[in-house]
Amino acid sequence: MKRFILSCLFICFACSGAEVPTVVDQQPVTKQSKPKYLWFDAEANFERFSNQDSIRYYLDKTKMTGFNHIVVDVRPVYGDVLYKKTSLMTELTTVNGFSRTLTWDYLQFFIDEAKKRDLKVTVSTTIFPAGRPDTKEGMVYRDASWAGKTSIQHTSKGMLKEMDDPSKVAAFLNPALPEVQEFALKFIRELVTNYDFDGYALDYCRYLSIDSDFSNESRKLFEAYIGEGVTNFPDDIFYWKDGQRHFGKHAKKWFEFRSKVIHDFVKKAKEEIKMHKPAVQLEYWAASWYGALYAQGQNWASKKYDPSVEYPAWASSDYKKTGFAEHLDAFIIGTYLEKVYGMNDAESIEYGLARGKRLIQGDCKMYGSIYALNYKDIEDAAYVCLMQSDGLMVFDIVQVIQFDLWDELKRAIDKSGY
Repeated sequence: MKRFILSCLFICFACSGAEVPTVVDQQPVTKQSKPKYLWFDAEANFERFSNQDSIRYYLDKTKMTGFNHIVVDVRPVYGDVLYKKTSLMTELTTVNGFSRTLTWDYLQFFIDEAKKRDLKVTVSTTIFPAGRPDTKEGMVYRDASWAGKTSIQHTSKGMLKEMDDPSKVAAFLNPALPEVQEFALKFIRELVTNYDFDGYALDYCRYLSIDSDFSNESRKLFEAYIGEGVTNFPDDIFYWKDGQRHFGKHAKKWFEFRSKVIHDFVKKAKEEIKMHKPAVQLEYWAASWYGALYAQGQNWASKKYDPSVEYPAWASSDYKKTGFAEHLDAFIIGTYLEKVYGMNDAESIEYGLARGKRLIQGDCKMYGSIYALNYKDIEDAAYVCLMQSDGLMVFDIVQVIQFDLWDELKRAIDKSGY
């Protein structure tokens, strides 16, 4: 019947002398697929993924759920690594009392098996951590030369090395030191040139906290940055009174200086990666609560955004110059929040995604990321990330396994059409 009607219309137009319209078959519009990442943390999965069959099994689950990209964490906070093609790094063999000696290359196996399943691979490494203070394991506890380059904290009880503070998640090397940055660039270069993967994620590419680094080296670098001496260091940055931190006269410039240190390193990392593998995507994860991240030197925004208008308490007029979004291919925004909906609720995923877009201003792609431990509404959370950002990242597979979240995530991915 459809062909008969079209034939009659053709004859009518031809007989009338009118131009015959082109008949176009109406095909359903297919949405372009978005990146859907599942993160494989190094420490949390250390024992589970010591077995190749386990890796194969969970990569199959990952693919069947609808993910098309994985993140393989290969340098946790110890500063040691989970790969063999290196002349620079020490292989990590023990985590939380479990020891292993692999005859095969952990990272290469993940890459090979991911390719068989048409899964893209991002490699993630911590950048400045180099040891675990609670157990005193890792490179800075083996090598005194690196121990001397760890960050020093300005605490209410005085100066304290991060490596000597068991309450800290990691002992960070001082990001401002040129030799620390060069070391990080070396292991980035080594990974990019020795392995074939799709993306590189900079993790813990920041200062540990607002309390660091207050070494003499950082003081000299800061004084050179502002072009004058700091008479009362560290009190002119901030001082403690009755257990409370109070900003000194140089606080804003100090936060700007630290943020520029991280900006400059991200720029160098991008240049290093693109020099060797232009197609490798540079990615960076950070929390969505931007207003608190000056404490860690993380200005993931665009230079077109001026935080001094919105956050005058800590942002100088030049702080905007340290925004590094333009140096990323993708920013993975950590909307690790329990609430999903609420455009006017600062504690919701929707709000975090909207703020991220406003601050990045299109300088790079932005993928919404969620914490699988907040599993109560994970289907809605994953769906919102796919609909309101350029992609999805779920952290971490250990919770997806623990709480059996595969079906919820599959429903979210299927429903989004991406």
